[in-house]
Amino acid sequence: MKVGLFVPCYIDQFYPSVGIATLQLLEKFGCDVHYPPDQTCCGQPMANSGFASLTHGCNQNFVKNFSGLDYIVAPSGSCVLHIKEHLHDDRNPEAAKEIRSRIFELTEFLTDILKVETVEARFPHRVGLHQSCHGQRMLHLASMSERVLPPFSKAEQLLKGVKGLELVKPARVDECCGFGGTFCVTEEAVSVAMGEDRVSEHEVNNVDYITGGDTSCLMHLEGILRRKKSCIKIIHLAEILAAQ
Repeated sequence: MKVGLFVPCYIDQFYPSVGIATLQLLEKFGCDVHYPPDQTCCGQPMANSGFASLTHGCNQNFVKNFSGLDYIVAPSGSCVLHIKEHLHDDRNPEAAKEIRSRIFELTEFLTDILKVETVEARFPHRVGLHQSCHGQRMLHLASMSERVLPPFSKAEQLLKGVKGLELVKPARVDECCGFGGTFCVTEEAVSVAMGEDRVSEHEVNNVDYITGGDTSCLMHLEGILRRKKSCIKIIHLAEILAAQ
């Protein structure tokens, strides 16, 4: 299958290893991966700030770069959700509609489309999992504790097959880390307090790493960990699943 690799701007600029790991994973499972070099930001920061009307250029560029592919995959639940809910192009409405139905977050694509049962990875560390809000509550990548439904987590499903990895859950498995896009800028103090709460639960569990599917959330937690001079590191799910 012909798969377009969408690498969000903050991953491209700050965590390129996440994009590389995603590429390696997709190729490992037989995908014909295409990386459009002219791709840019999806426009989510503007939409989050109330300026969705100014994202026309981002939308048109996204449609131009990712049309004609079987699927589009990104290692970022929040950016995927933005495209699913907001992508539009008055000049190519059908192309935009097709993209909205064919874009997937990485773990969702691996479990639901490729039907991956084991990734043949090795990561001998004690790892805490952070379930990001966009992925969990909007993309349904994991169950929500307030709903009386059988628990599930697509990330956890994949991580359980990683050799040597000891997965440790925090007491409150689906609590927000406080990043929240532009919320961490407009409500800095509240955002930091929420992040510190998240970090403290992982510290109690004595983990070596905190992982998740959104680098934005992990970046927020990493900043708190660094200021505390903690030994805990952050790592994206893709990097664990691609580890040998």
